[in-house]
Amino acid sequence: MSKITLRDISKALGVSVSTVSKALCDSYEISDETKKRIVSYAKAHNYKRNQIAKSLKEGSSKSIGVVVCSIGNPVIAEMLDGIDITCNARGYHIIIMQSKESYDQEQLCLQFLDSHSIDGLLISPASEMQGFDYLTQLQKSGLPVVLFDRLSPDIETHKVGADNYDGGYQATSHFIRNGSTRIAHITIRSSFSITTERLEGYKQALSDHGIPYREEYVKFCKYDNLVELDQEVTRAIVELMQLPDRPNALFTATDLISTRSVGLISKLGYSIPEDIALMGFTNTELADFLNPPLSTVYQPAFEIGELAANTLISLIEKKIPQEEFQTIKLPTLMQVRSSSVCKV
Repeated sequence: MSKITLRDISKALGVSVSTVSKALCDSYEISDETKKRIVSYAKAHNYKRNQIAKSLKEGSSKSIGVVVCSIGNPVIAEMLDGIDITCNARGYHIIIMQSKESYDQEQLCLQFLDSHSIDGLLISPASEMQGFDYLTQLQKSGLPVVLFDRLSPDIETHKVGADNYDGGYQATSHFIRNGSTRIAHITIRSSFSITTERLEGYKQALSDHGIPYREEYVKFCKYDNLVELDQEVTRAIVELMQLPDRPNALFTATDLISTRSVGLISKLGYSIPEDIALMGFTNTELADFLNPPLSTVYQPAFEIGELAANTLISLIEKKIPQEEFQTIKLPTLMQVRSSSVCKV
């Protein structure tokens, strides 16, 4: 059954298309009796207004595109919650799309959203990101863009994320205060802030405490899918634990690496923290219930989503300058549990 149109309603009721359109918009130009007749007929025949045509006519769709790596990531889910609540409160709806860490998939997401007349874009780029040319083109066309969570110096735009450097610094310093000098780090291979800044914080904490940086203690993992990530993290842990002077503490840089490390370390026959202490960047609600309870660097994920959405809407509504770009980094919180108490 084909969709009913304004012209179909006008023919059925013997009125003009303009009269039907105005009646459905509750225009004062149309009498209450005519409005009632038109609205009743439209409802009875399941008429749906063309939102794209409506947005083109009004110059605003009241919709915001959101592109993330995966809605299954607990940190991303919290950020999306902050985005959704904020957008709803300010009269916008969101269209969420997943890149699945694929650059090609991300391009398809952006092309789809651009074709659907969104008013602005929130994006946490894919790990396969190969450049920001398409985003820059969208900006030049007048579309406001805000990066969140995964920030990059390779594009000038508004950005909202966590203070990853301080989180990495505090996690490493915690191990040192507890007597560890052999601290390893597992992260993803990426140029985004969640990798580079956490690694720099780790390095600076070592330097400030007079501990040499050792390349063999830092492992980079590829992340195209969860099966590959498990393999990569397993490889990293095996290589670390086979070193002659193996580490006695491990700082993991992402939510997925952190939660997987707990099970993988045990599966490989080692105990936490007896063989190696562990602290990760993660917002998992299960941290208290893992064995042992997992020490974490907690990111203000909801607040990042909330602030990113408010920033974008302010750009859309021209309440802040489009080209006076700001980068806002919210503080992290270290939550110490038994997994990070070094015992070797």
